[in-house]
Amino acid sequence: MSYEEESGKEQLVGSSVSPDPNMTLQKAVDLGEYEPEYLAKFPEWRSLSRHVRLQFIRQGLDNRRKDLLMQWAELNNVLDFRLKPRIKIALRNIEKQMKKLENDRERIYLEYSA
Repeated sequence: MSYEEESGKEQLVGSSVSPDPNMTLQKAVDLGEYEPEYLAKFPEWRSLSRHVRLQFIRQGLDNRRKDLLMQWAELNNVLDFRLKPRIKIALRNIEKQMKKLENDRERIYLEYSA
């Protein structure tokens, strides 16, 4: 998810937004998109078999996990935590996202294994 400014207001932009015309399915997956509903907005998604779709989803899940771990590690390596209490909050937020990612992984695997 990202933040975009629109007429002076910040607006949260997430997976419910249609893809950028310059974005490809592979690029989206490389950037950590994994939700089937979002990936289905790409025209080539419809032509893929169920197995290939699952492989794209797995790749997106793995990429998102790597990104979150990298963010967590970067924040965790900040010197002198006691002077920066907001870092602990940011670490907890990343941990929540990682937990959601694992729940999503289970949900999607159950959906695609049926």
